[in-house]
Amino acid sequence: MSHTYKKIELTGSSSVSTDDAIANAVAAAAKSLHNLRWFEVVETRGHIENGQVAHWQVTIKVGFTLDP
Repeated sequence: MSHTYKKIELTGSSSVSTDDAIANAVAAAAKSLHNLRWFEVVETRGHIENGQVAHWQVTIKVGFTLDP
């Protein structure tokens, strides 16, 4: 069986880590999308407060299969 895939771009955020920001984005996508298959990191950036990293933002592309 062949599949058709779609990609969307999301940005997750976290005050804990980049991994947590990615997990937040994937979890949010899973609430309204199904058949999620993979992700790729496109961009990582952060917010600095008082000379320290205060917040991470990670942009990812999420791939999923479309229903037949």
